[in-house]
Amino acid sequence: MTTWLSKQLGAQTEELACHYLTQQGLRLITRNYRCKLGEIDLIMQDGEQLVFVEVRYRKQTAFGSSAESVNYFKQQKLIKAASYYLQTHQLYNTQACRFDVIAVAKQTDSFKLEWLKNAFQVS
Repeated sequence: MTTWLSKQLGAQTEELACHYLTQQGLRLITRNYRCKLGEIDLIMQDGEQLVFVEVRYRKQTAFGSSAESVNYFKQQKLIKAASYYLQTHQLYNTQACRFDVIAVAKQTDSFKLEWLKNAFQVS
């Protein structure tokens, strides 16, 4: 898949995930937050919690599912980027937060979303 098509598909799945989460009552804070430590696809508010969301799409599952692709190293990168976000927005000791994963799978003529709330935690 070319880089352009890959970016288009990534943007499409992130939009789908954002729409789904807003239907579930979450409120979008920002998309594609980037800093020197990494990127967070969606940052959303769920009641009193700030939610850092990783959206994953896999066309093929031969090497694992979309959710399984958020491995330990990816989790550590997300944690570092989230910590940076919290520090720069002066929320570090005051904001409850969690890490969610939206795993997207292509079905025949649609996409299937799996929402993993609190998919991993800071240890």
